[in-house]
Amino acid sequence: MTLSDLIELARPVGYWMNSNQGVVSGSIFISTLVLGWASGIFGALRRRPKFKISTLPGPTFSCTYATGATHNNYEVHRTGIAVYLRIANIGTAASMIEQVSIGYHWNIKPISRLWLKYAIGWHWLKNPTVALSDFQVQIGDNIKFYPFLLQKSGISGGQAETFLEPGRSSSGVVYFEQRDSWGGCFPKSHNKEVLLKISVTDIRGKKHQRKLKIPAVELSEAKKFNPEFGRTLVELHSKSSA
Repeated sequence: MTLSDLIELARPVGYWMNSNQGVVSGSIFISTLVLGWASGIFGALRRRPKFKISTLPGPTFSCTYATGATHNNYEVHRTGIAVYLRIANIGTAASMIEQVSIGYHWNIKPISRLWLKYAIGWHWLKNPTVALSDFQVQIGDNIKFYPFLLQKSGISGGQAETFLEPGRSSSGVVYFEQRDSWGGCFPKSHNKEVLLKISVTDIRGKKHQRKLKIPAVELSEAKKFNPEFGRTLVELHSKSSA
C-alpha cells in the first residue's frame, strides 16, 4: 500500500471530524472530567494514615504477682503491664489515636480446653487502666516523670497529642491492670520476656498492630517506676465497697 492509498483511506475520517467538531470536543471534555474524577478518587484512596508502633526506653514491662488470696484452691494473682509507646504516622493522611489494646498468651498447658483460644490465640486487655500516679525514675537527685499517652499527668496536668498529621509522632505510657485471676491466666514468659501484640485503633476504626517482646519483672522492680503500680483496681474496689 502506497502513501497515497493511506491518505485516501484517512480522508473520510478527516471529513467526519471536521463536520463533527462539537461532538469531538464534547467527548474530549467529558473524558477529561471522568479521568479527573477517577484520579481524584484514586488519590483519595491512596491517602490514608499508617501508624508505626515502637517502644522507648523507660517503663515498659509486665508484672504478675500473688495477692495472698485463693480461689478454689488456686492462688489468686494480678497482672499489670506498662508500655512506653511511640506512635508515628508514616501514612499520607492525618488521623487520631482512639484506643490502645494489648494481647498476650496465657501460660496454660495444651490439655486445657482454653489452650487454643488463649495460649495459641490472644487474650486481650482492651482498655487502658487509669494509673493512680505518674510513672517516674530517679536520676541522681532529680526525678524524671514520663508522659501518659491517653490520660492526663497528675504532676503537670498535660497529655500527649493524639492527633497525628503525616510525619508526626507522639509518645507516652499506657498502663493496664488485669482483674484478680488464677491458674494460667497470666502472660507466658520465656527468658524473662513476654510476647505482646499492641493494637492501636485510629479514629476511622482502622487497627495498626505490632508484636514485640517486653521484660517480665518482679513487683519490687515495677514499683521503682510507679509506687502505685497494681493498685488502681484495688482502690476502685475498696471505694465501691465502702
